[in-house]
Amino acid sequence: MKDIVGARVDALEDRLLALSHRIHANPEVAWAEVNASAWVAAELAGVGFSVQKNLCGLPTAFAATVGSGSLHLGICAEYDALPGLGHACGHNIIAAAAVGAAAALAPVVDALGITLTVFGTPAEEGGGGKIELLEGGAFDGVHAMMMVHPGPLDVARAEPYAVSHSKIRYRGKASHAAAYPERGVNAADAFTVAQVAIGLLRQQLESGVRVHGVLTSGGEAPNAIPEVTEGRWYVRAGSLAELSVLEEKVRRCFEAGALSTGCELEIEAESKPYAEFATDEAMLELYVANATALGRTFTTSGPDMRMNRASTDMGNVSQMLPAIHPYIGIGSLPAVNHQKEFAAAAVTDAADRAVVDAAKAMAQTCIDLAENASLRERLIGRLAARNAARFLPEIPDLPLEMETADVR
Repeated sequence: MKDIVGARVDALEDRLLALSHRIHANPEVAWAEVNASAWVAAELAGVGFSVQKNLCGLPTAFAATVGSGSLHLGICAEYDALPGLGHACGHNIIAAAAVGAAAALAPVVDALGITLTVFGTPAEEGGGGKIELLEGGAFDGVHAMMMVHPGPLDVARAEPYAVSHSKIRYRGKASHAAAYPERGVNAADAFTVAQVAIGLLRQQLESGVRVHGVLTSGGEAPNAIPEVTEGRWYVRAGSLAELSVLEEKVRRCFEAGALSTGCELEIEAESKPYAEFATDEAMLELYVANATALGRTFTTSGPDMRMNRASTDMGNVSQMLPAIHPYIGIGSLPAVNHQKEFAAAAVTDAADRAVVDAAKAMAQTCIDLAENASLRERLIGRLAARNAARFLPEIPDLPLEMETADVR
């Protein structure tokens, strides 16, 4: 059956690459992926999937489903671009590969006894679309989830940072910078103080954490004291627990800017925090075996493989159900993700081969999950146990005298 789905991906290659290139040529940022979402959904509808749009009230999210088997497998498609950089993270490849895997499997889902759903997940780049879908119940009933993300090299294991995304705003008071400087409250100074404090804080932080951001608005005229400054900041750590501790330290740096200048500080979360990733080892082993059989070679060390540390809202999904998030190389080095050169590399011959190989490897991994009796039983049993646990009443701790009573 693996040969059958592989051949079907090959037969669909022209359509898949056309989809990848079309999304790439029309980049849409988080929550605005109107065209990309519609194009991906239309391709799936064209091969027999039933499409539910506006999933969980998110206009650019959808679920496309085929089959009715007892094992429900999900594939995530991403399609948002980066502001100013286009598809410099290659989400066009993710979307096309997801369509390819699903379209290849569609004719055999009944024989495999599976239900297959492709989830169109918007706003991975800072918006947390998968978290909204997860909390909205979109993934309820799914036994396992997968997706493949492009990078410079093939890397099997996702080890992303947990991350929080925040909008920072200081409000001061404008005034003529030469004539009446004492009547102004400088919001740009507040940001400067905060950035200096963060720079000094980094000396006392563990090497594995990251704090970084940009000033998006810093004033309008050099002779007017800036009244409002705004920025976007990310804080990353190894886990959500570590992140909560780090965030408090960073918050104090922003508070220092407000305190020293007299500005008002506003901190607004852009999304709920992204979690660290919990890899399903058995699923990953299957994917690696299938990708290796296709000629992919996985990198296990060196600085060029660090894309696997990039944060993703797929981490939150992995905390709730078995999931994998391997990386597929597009031969872009020295260009790496979030560079304009990587965006250019995302529609090269190597990137097109990544679309085809990722589609085949995911489809073949779904076949393995369906046909391996022990893995299938584990996935179905895990979901059943989790669902049962939701309805178990909490049992209060017994009073000490009841715990030690001599009952005969």
